[in-house]
Amino acid sequence: MGAEIHPLAGVLARLVSGVQVRWQECQPEKRQRIYFANHTSHLDFVVLWSSLPREVRALARPVAAKDYWEKGAVRRFLALRVFCAVLVERAPAASREAMAAARTVIDRLVEAMGAENSLIVFPEGTRGSGGELGSFKSGIYHLAERRPEVELVPVYLENLNRILPKGEVLPVPLLSTTTFGPPMQLLPEEPKRAFLERAREAVCRLRRQ
Repeated sequence: MGAEIHPLAGVLARLVSGVQVRWQECQPEKRQRIYFANHTSHLDFVVLWSSLPREVRALARPVAAKDYWEKGAVRRFLALRVFCAVLVERAPAASREAMAAARTVIDRLVEAMGAENSLIVFPEGTRGSGGELGSFKSGIYHLAERRPEVELVPVYLENLNRILPKGEVLPVPLLSTTTFGPPMQLLPEEPKRAFLERAREAVCRLRRQ
């Protein structure tokens, strides 16, 4: 069953941005999906989550960095109680434990999905500048490999880096757009590199020219 939506959840995102929502060759459905998007702001998952219709939102769980969202009681409350986020550890890419940590994260995400929950993920792994998308990390590939029956929906978030620039605490009220694109899935025998590039291009195509 979907989680009970905290009354603060939808309100918070609309206080900081006048988000416009577009669906291109995709419709909001109450089904299990993995929404994957560009990452430019700590507001990204808040805005994407709130852009989903209420009945879809109740089944969607954002994936966020534990080290950021567990800093302080307010952040922890928002992440866990308001948005029902899945908080994961970030291991340095060059660390000896990186591969084991990555497998643990995937196991955690598959468990969080269960039989009906959707996830919101950011495959770049770190925030960009709002310009060209960075390379996608392999996590989304391993998720798709573990749950091949689940649709993956590309999402492009526009203007979020200007609403809450990196290093800033208070958001600036500006118009933002959330664009959902055509669902995709991992193809049989598709190589990891080819899938990651195809997924990245799916997000890039949604960017307004």
